Amino acid sequence: MSFAAGAEAYDRFMGRYATPLAPLFADFAGVRAPQRVLDVGCGPGALTAELARRLGAGAVWAVDPSEAFVATARRRVPGASVGLAAAESLGFADGAFDLALAQLVVHFMADPAAGLREMARVTRGGGVVAACVWDHAGGRGPLSAFWDAARTIDPLVDDESHLAGAGAGQLRELLLALGLSDVQEALLSVEVEQQSFEDWWEPFTLGVGPAGAYVQRLSGERRDALREACRSRLPAAPFVISAGAWAARGRTA
Repeated sequence: MSFAAGAEAYDRFMGRYATPLAPLFADFAGVRAPQRVLDVGCGPGALTAELARRLGAGAVWAVDPSEAFVATARRRVPGASVGLAAAESLGFADGAFDLALAQLVVHFMADPAAGLREMARVTRGGGVVAACVWDHAGGRGPLSAFWDAARTIDPLVDDESHLAGAGAGQLRELLLALGLSDVQEALLSVEVEQQSFEDWWEPFTLGVGPAGAYVQRLSGERRDALREACRSRLPAAPFVISAGAWAARGRTA
């Protein structure tokens, strides 16, 4: 899936959670100098920036299928090598990197198994392939209140709980299927404070990802109903959104 919304909209919608998740994911993956690292599906560069901070921009490569995201990541992380590519066709030589990471991307890959296989291919022997995805299936993702509210007005809504990697053990199984060794899984948790309900709700109207697309398809009356159903599920402002992401890592042969 390629996000049509621009980088600013993505930052307001998901960047508020992706940015604090990045250092936790980098710690879990074992990022440390000197390493050459590839950020797959980099988006506007939340993880790319964290990798550059730890390793130096010259040791960081990143790719994304969105031209707008690639342009933003290049601007935000000068010195990093950022290019246009889908996870399933990375275009790098075998074993080019010490680590290949995918933050909040596997569930949007056209073919998650193929994308992870490509990540393993471009990682050297003994290197690390790691990915993380919000716990949409377990109800601990940052959008859980939204999808719970959506089900009250549309019981058959196509939420994100069925997407690859969105449940406990799923990323681990995908990595094991690649033949990776020492595969480990963990739940990474972040907390983000919202100053008002409007601060939380407005980014859902920007058309970002499945949730944003769903809001834009609704009539005005149904959108208002969803908005109020969301409000009823959240505490009085300011409030904190706690979000969990499943992360898994493994080593290549």
